[in-house]
Amino acid sequence: MSEITFRTAIDADRTKVYEALNTHDGLTGWWTTGVNREGEVLLFDFPEIPEPFRLRRDLADKEQIVWTSIGAFPPHWSGTVVTWQLTDTPDGTGTLVDFRHTGFADDDPGLAHTADTWGGLMDRLKQFTESGTPCPFFTL
Repeated sequence: MSEITFRTAIDADRTKVYEALNTHDGLTGWWTTGVNREGEVLLFDFPEIPEPFRLRRDLADKEQIVWTSIGAFPPHWSGTVVTWQLTDTPDGTGTLVDFRHTGFADDDPGLAHTADTWGGLMDRLKQFTESGTPCPFFTL
């Protein structure tokens, strides 16, 4: 199985990063303005996409956030797992985010596009948490 990984140092405390990954206002601040929730399932809508991505929140604390893709769309995400590991930066002034999206088929033709999109999203997460100014990658 293939995976996507990123490590990003953010000049913001862990609580701020956690909130950006675990609250409506946080997620709409850097990812997409189309965020809804059904219990522990997060629904992410994107322009020109036929149905929302459905990610079940399996764990959410200030050290790790884990989501599992449980929706039928996009098909190549089904059963994949997104993990955000949060630790202090070595100098203790910010947050180190170790991101992993695992479980893709080795021959997945959409992997490169997904990795490129996650790279842009990590930049937006950093920008939003450091500035406090919303900058969603996708706007409905």
